[in-house]
Amino acid sequence: MMYAINIYGEAGVFEQLPQDRQAEVLAGHTALQTRLAERGAFVSVKLMPPSTAVTLTPAPASDQPPLVVDGPFAETKESFLGFYAAAFRDLDEALEHARMISSPIALLEVRPIAWAGGAISTDG
Repeated sequence: MMYAINIYGEAGVFEQLPQDRQAEVLAGHTALQTRLAERGAFVSVKLMPPSTAVTLTPAPASDQPPLVVDGPFAETKESFLGFYAAAFRDLDEALEHARMISSPIALLEVRPIAWAGGAISTDG
């Protein structure tokens, strides 16, 4: 089963940590990436800051295109920062791997993925 380990937190908090704390957080991510690479394919995504986002919201009338608004939609300090996706035996194994990157500066959500198809391309 594929699981996503979604990372939520306040943008900019990591950058404000002392260098030794940043190194601790990064060590967890490096360990997780190494372990996942040993197991096979995985995806790791770090999103750009929320200030770079645009949001499409439904138009007032159904016959109009969606409205494009600068910035993220969520009205909270926490935002979606990135995720890992990989195959795990079960939820327990996914949680075991998520614990490798657990820290006081981020909330982790582990959720099964239902594959919707498509392919990933880096061509613009």
